[in-house]
Amino acid sequence: MYNILMCDDEKEIVEAVSIYLEAEGYRVYKAYDGAEALEIVEKEEINLLVIDIMMPKIDGINVVKKIREFSNVPVILLSAKSEYNDKILGLNVGADDYITKPFNPLELVARVKSQMRRYTTLGNMVSTPVDVDKLITGGLVLDTRSRNVTVDGEDVKLTPIEFHILRFLMENMNTVYSTSQIYEAVWKEEAFASENIIAVHIRHIREKIELNPKEPRYLKVVWGQGYKIEKI
Repeated sequence: MYNILMCDDEKEIVEAVSIYLEAEGYRVYKAYDGAEALEIVEKEEINLLVIDIMMPKIDGINVVKKIREFSNVPVILLSAKSEYNDKILGLNVGADDYITKPFNPLELVARVKSQMRRYTTLGNMVSTPVDVDKLITGGLVLDTRSRNVTVDGEDVKLTPIEFHILRFLMENMNTVYSTSQIYEAVWKEEAFASENIIAVHIRHIREKIELNPKEPRYLKVVWGQGYKIEKI
């Protein structure tokens, strides 16, 4: 049984979503402000966090920032339609996905399931057999078994989604993929408004694997087409 933390200052939303998540077999922890959410994440084994951006005491963006200092747990942000810039900021600081209010609880449940599939198969929880142990280009090495990435011998810390995007591109080196193709390969669902989500994750990966992210050696953009990992 996986533990989901649902955090929103609107108790009706927390209660309604909890009913749906519990019906799917998840154990739901509840919080009603950002400080309470942080306290629960620090004390309990939380496998995924759903949190509203606009929260009392500590807002959702700063909660994600603090959590990313010690955990790669998947985070889904809830936001109003007017908070578009906050959604992008949330992705920038480490959130994995977002959903706009008002939303159908079944859509949120579907997104939770999608994130949990990636986390359990691509994060640190479950190892899956693969045919190729190491993917290598130049000094960039991705070990599919240990899920370790190094650049010139130095360890690189990636979130599960960043790892999966990098792995997908390294398994298909020199092939250009659009943002929609990358999204569908990683999220295992139809791409919708994926360009900004992928662009943010690509930038994070570049900042971690490139000596100079503005002049990338490995992760290249092909203008108007998409991204590729270049075989060196």
